[in-house]
Amino acid sequence: MNDPPGGGVVAAARALAAAGLVDAFGHVSARDGDAALITPALPMAAVDSADQLVELPLGDLAELPAGAPKEAWIHWAIYRARPDVGAICRGQPPSPLAVAAIADELPAVLGQGAIAGAPVPVFRDARLVRDPDRAIDLATTLGDAPSLIMRGNGALATASTPGRAMARLYLLERSADTWLRAAAAGEPRPLGEAEAAAWQAAGEELLERLWRYLAP
Repeated sequence: MNDPPGGGVVAAARALAAAGLVDAFGHVSARDGDAALITPALPMAAVDSADQLVELPLGDLAELPAGAPKEAWIHWAIYRARPDVGAICRGQPPSPLAVAAIADELPAVLGQGAIAGAPVPVFRDARLVRDPDRAIDLATTLGDAPSLIMRGNGALATASTPGRAMARLYLLERSADTWLRAAAAGEPRPLGEAEAAAWQAAGEELLERLWRYLAP
């Protein structure tokens, strides 16, 4: 699926809502040259046109553009720190939130979970990320990982396209749910480094296939 950035953002927003990975809050963005196109401060189910998207400059920024969600600073900081990131999805998947209440990271205990991150770091500051300094701290915690759990405040996933970022957030929910089920029964056994790397090597292909399944 080679949608233009705007169309891809809208499709990912709709898919996040359909999958129950967002509620009234959440946002999707895609890099577009020296800026990003980001969903407005609306529920993702209400985003149905690229005309609703807000252009977020990625240079030095004193304040967010009108209409942008206040946590757009997260997207701004990640894009500036990670030139490889083409899109970001942010939502409230329930299982990662539970993981962050008891752990400092989420190990991968299933192959698809490794595509979400092996491990996935947890940003420990549960305050809303609505300023550039805290957003930069969050981007530092993300490092080169593909996903991040925000303690008490949801999770995000990055990828080359909005659809693949949405698919990765879906896998993050599945990975966290599997880890929680395993932890309730005994001691989870994470994938080994070579096992995780093998799944990650196929990540782009598998994310695209999953996106084709999840796309509205």
